[in-house]
Amino acid sequence: MAGAAAAFRPRIPVEGGLVRRVLSARNLIVLVVVAVVAYLGAVPLGFLLWQTFVKGGHLTFANFSGAYTSVGIGTMMGNSLAFAFGSSAVAIVIGSVLAYLIVRTDVPGKPLMFAASLVPLIIPGILHTIAWIFVLDPRIGVGNRWVIEPLDGGHPFNVYSIPGMIAIEGLHLAPLVFLLMVAAFRSMDPSLEESAIMSGASLPTVFRRITLPLVRPALYAGILIMVVRGLESFEVPAVVGLRNHIWVYTSRIWQALNDAVPNYGQAGAYAMSLLVLTSIGVLFQSRLTRRSRAFQTITGKGFRPHPVRLGAWRLPATVLIGVYFLISVVLPLLILFYASTQRFYSPPSHETLTHMSFGNYPLEWRDPLIRHALVNSIYVGVGAATAVMLLAAIASWLVVRTKLPGRWLVDNLAFLPLTIPGLVLGVALLTIYLRIPIPIYGTLWILFMAYLTRYMPYGMRYASTSMFQIGRELEESAQMSGAGWWHTFRRIILPLLAPGLIAGWIYIVIVSFRELGSSVLLYSPGKEVLSIAIWEQWRDGLLTEVSALGVMLISGLIVLVAVAYKLGARIGVREA
Repeated sequence: MAGAAAAFRPRIPVEGGLVRRVLSARNLIVLVVVAVVAYLGAVPLGFLLWQTFVKGGHLTFANFSGAYTSVGIGTMMGNSLAFAFGSSAVAIVIGSVLAYLIVRTDVPGKPLMFAASLVPLIIPGILHTIAWIFVLDPRIGVGNRWVIEPLDGGHPFNVYSIPGMIAIEGLHLAPLVFLLMVAAFRSMDPSLEESAIMSGASLPTVFRRITLPLVRPALYAGILIMVVRGLESFEVPAVVGLRNHIWVYTSRIWQALNDAVPNYGQAGAYAMSLLVLTSIGVLFQSRLTRRSRAFQTITGKGFRPHPVRLGAWRLPATVLIGVYFLISVVLPLLILFYASTQRFYSPPSHETLTHMSFGNYPLEWRDPLIRHALVNSIYVGVGAATAVMLLAAIASWLVVRTKLPGRWLVDNLAFLPLTIPGLVLGVALLTIYLRIPIPIYGTLWILFMAYLTRYMPYGMRYASTSMFQIGRELEESAQMSGAGWWHTFRRIILPLLAPGLIAGWIYIVIVSFRELGSSVLLYSPGKEVLSIAIWEQWRDGLLTEVSALGVMLISGLIVLVAVAYKLGARIGVREA
């Protein structure tokens, strides 16, 4: 305890006085970081509340009254909940079954299947949605024309419906559930399942009566997280739902800000409602995490998990995983690639397959708008990732290493944006920078601020996890040898944090290239990023061109992930 206290005391001469102690490099840096975290976490919400509930200096509920008495509001709320819970159910079932089969059973080819199950995470949401429109559109969808119509007597599946939206979003969210459930299944003590099997219980009974109850906390957490993701989803409601006038919260917010006269008050009312719903989900998830000790099965005793032998179920399980891979990965990528080789899109046929061309690729690459959007994406993504991880490194040191009163507030403020959907964050930042004299609206800086705010919780999670793993001894030894705080932080703490910081940096760069929710409200002509370029080309009906751009973007992200994997193997990112 004495060493920790000494590590936090500024190492300056006593005769320097109070001013020198207050203005030490460590204190100034920490104060700046705390101020930035507080600004990013609290100010957007504060301005959104003010915009929604204050008019002419007086408290008012007129915006809520106008928003919730408009035509179709009840249907919109029902659509939002049905879409969120329906897509969550699809994702939970697919992700949990995949995780169980790959982690707990003896299905063949586990490493390949594990990698294949994660590939959909790389595909941006808007491209995933566009690919499924090519598959399930009632007129041009290959899935409808080749499979569904022949089986259903000529009645195509209407993808522009709530069931269609649920299916697309559920398939896109399934890999996230898979990752969550993989961790839960790996941490289980398999002796309980083995005992049940040796007692004569069937595999379905063991899964239902033993396996599922043991992973109940992870399952509940997955449900809550997926419901929150479904509520804040923008790509599927915008690309699929608006085609048939199916409104949810996110599409209503976007519409309110894209009318001839933008209605910021109404958008703020919808945004606050969506924020309350997502915050409730995050609150329940955090409470569930604190209660998860009741379900722990790993103790100090070592155990070696043996895979459950599927016996006669082994072949059907392998086929099931293969079918999922074909449907969720191969089919969307193939249809995007096929569309990118056509001059005008039409379903695959002998004639179209013989006239495939790669002309769209150089056309897209030479497009000044696309190249400019790529440069903008690199600037904003790399800049935001670097700033997030630097802020998180210092903020995590403050929270983990010191005993300052109120440090919990810094931690909570850093995680506050986790409850803010991307579209709601866009509304909040519009509210701020259209009204205060900071000239960043209409520039890339407002996108930088959006990404910095949105991904700060993820950076904090990476940095805090790594900080907990670093002992205090090296830091205290440096301080006792006369090293100042900044020298110790730069030469000792940062190198030890490097694996976690690099992992977080890579993750933020990748997801920033995919971000559409906040970008669609904040970009200006000439300041587009790649996700906006894809969005604009889709709205303009450039189907083959947007497919070529999507294939190039997905290929680039796959290369980035592969480089990150190799880099992680060399510096230990995967173990962080």
